[in-house]
This record gives sequence, structure tokens and C-alpha cells, in this order.
Amino acid sequence: MKRLVRLLTALLILSFVVVPAMGQKKYDPGASDTEIKIGNIAPYSGPVSALGLISRTIAAYFNKVNAEGGINGRKLNFISYDDGYSPPKTMEQARKLVEHDGVLLIFASVGTPPNTAIERYMNGQRVPQLFIASGATKFGDPKNFPWTMGFAPTYQNEARIYAKYLVEHHTDGKIGVLYQNDDYGKDYLQGFKDGLAAKIPIISEQTYETTDATVNSQIFSLKGAGADILFDVSLGKFAAQAIRKVAELGWKPVHVLNSVANSVGSVLEPAGLRQDRKLS
Repeated sequence: MKRLVRLLTALLILSFVVVPAMGQKKYDPGASDTEIKIGNIAPYSGPVSALGLISRTIAAYFNKVNAEGGINGRKLNFISYDDGYSPPKTMEQARKLVEHDGVLLIFASVGTPPNTAIERYMNGQRVPQLFIASGATKFGDPKNFPWTMGFAPTYQNEARIYAKYLVEHHTDGKIGVLYQNDDYGKDYLQGFKDGLAAKIPIISEQTYETTDATVNSQIFSLKGAGADILFDVSLGKFAAQAIRKVAELGWKPVHVLNSVANSVGSVLEPAGLRQDRKLS
């Protein structure tokens, strides 16, 4: 996270080369001699609200930059809105940031479906959609969406690494997959299947929606199918629920958990790392 915000800071410094025009300084909307407006959209509420921590961390870092004098004397005005991980709400908030707040760019907005919802709009407006907080492969398409830039290694490449490990060490296994039923989950699944090259069978695939209360029934189904490897592509509370339910059932598969769900505070502790914490 710190590397990400430092990258932005460096790019912003480079972007503020003064262009003489009739003796006046000329900037894009959202920039001035005293301020740089940066937009952001995150799920501070809703089923994956744990991901709001990404934007809270960025805000804290930018506050530090401002306390130290900003960027060449310019303060970073970080405007971040909640979309509840709902794509229609993301579009509403993006329009507000661009058309009302007049931001220079939208930075590190969270999630694959939300960013997909605003990608065409951002490119039509020619407002940068930078360092998206998603590893979806689709956000590396400069030919069709030159104003959009991903940041993280792609989900498909990550999934291929997991598949390679399983092919090398668990060739005799039977795989069950739990994944979120959207572009985020499907991107992981595609990379995973590509990496397996059919060398280990996937005997069950179970999906969940972010509006579901739990993934308990999906875990029951995967165990019942006879899987001894669990590829778990879930987020936040759903990852915690999956870990908890696997333990409660006494099921002991090789549990491969994707990197998006590697948070100690929002996943591992609620799942039972500490006994005094309860899963919400």
C-alpha cells in the first residue's frame, strides 16, 4: 500500500510541469497552484466493507503528505465516497467526483465490478482512472481504455501460480472451487483452469453472491462432493466464514486462499485465530 501511494506521489510531481500560456499557468481541472483534487470510491459499507481499509490507509498517507507541506506546496484534497460495492452506486459517485467535485483523477477505487461499471465513463470523460484496487486482467487494455490503469498483479497470473503448485505437489487430488459470482471470481477461475491444464480434476464449483448471508451451504456441497483441495476465491467475511465452516465440519482439504482474503484483521482473526473474536 505504501508503495502504491508513493508511486502516485511521484507521478503527480511529474504531472505538474507548468505550461506557459499568455503568461498564465495552465492546469487540468482538479489542479491549481495550491491544491490537487483526487477522487476515490470504496465500500465503506455493505458486505465487503472490510475493503474500505484500503482507502482509509490512502487517506492517512495523504494526510501525512499534507502535514509535511504537500507536493510542491500543493495540498492533496482526497475526496472518497462510499459505494457499498454496488456498481450503480459507483457510477453515481464517479459522476459526482468528476462533474461536481471536479477531481483531477480517480485513484485506487476498490473492486472489479465497481471499476468495470465506470471504466467507459471515465475514458469518455478523459479523466484518469489510476491504480485500480483490483487485479482483474481487463484493466490492462490501453488500446480500448487508455485512461484506465490497473495496479496489482493480475488475478489470472496469481491463480496460475496456485495451479502450478497443486500440479507439482497434489496431482492425485480432487478440487472444489468456491468463488464470487462476478468478474473478480471468474478471472481467478479462468487463470486457475489455465494453469491446471486439466491435470487435476475440478469436481465441484460453487458460487456465492455478495448479497448472500453466508457461504455455509456452498462449503457443505464442496465437502460432500469429495473434494480434498479447496480453491477459495472469496472476500472479507465470506473468506472468514469459509475457513470457520471448514474447521467446524472437520474437513481438512488443502485450502488455497486467494491473496485478496489474506488480511489477518478482517479474515483470519474473525475466522478463529483468536477465540475471543466472533464472526459477524
